[in-house]
Amino acid sequence: MFRFSQQSYDRLRGVRPELIAVATRALALSTVDFGISEGLRTKERQAALVRQGASQTLRSRHLTGHAIDVVAYVEGAVRWDWPLYEQLAVVFKQAAAELRVPLEWGGDWASLRDGPHYQLPWARYP
Repeated sequence: MFRFSQQSYDRLRGVRPELIAVATRALALSTVDFGISEGLRTKERQAALVRQGASQTLRSRHLTGHAIDVVAYVEGAVRWDWPLYEQLAVVFKQAAAELRVPLEWGGDWASLRDGPHYQLPWARYP
């Protein structure tokens, strides 16, 4: 069983409690270790990510604490292999279903697939 580091907990500050609960449950279910790479963002950070091409919007759910990004670890090393993020999506979706929290995974998006990204949907959380 994996545990979040203090750094991951710090990055969850300002994130909606429902999303924190889903991430915590997903970690308990997961066979892939992961941490939180980003939670709540400032407008300045978001603007910088848009300038760098790492984001396409200034209306990110990160600005309101409705989104998180995760990072997978294999033997303590950061990994970006797509299959790892597909495995994480399965446990995130399972956790969300168990907790009855609607959840969107960036990997399901038709354009700009974003495997590390999870967010609460606009329709339910305006």
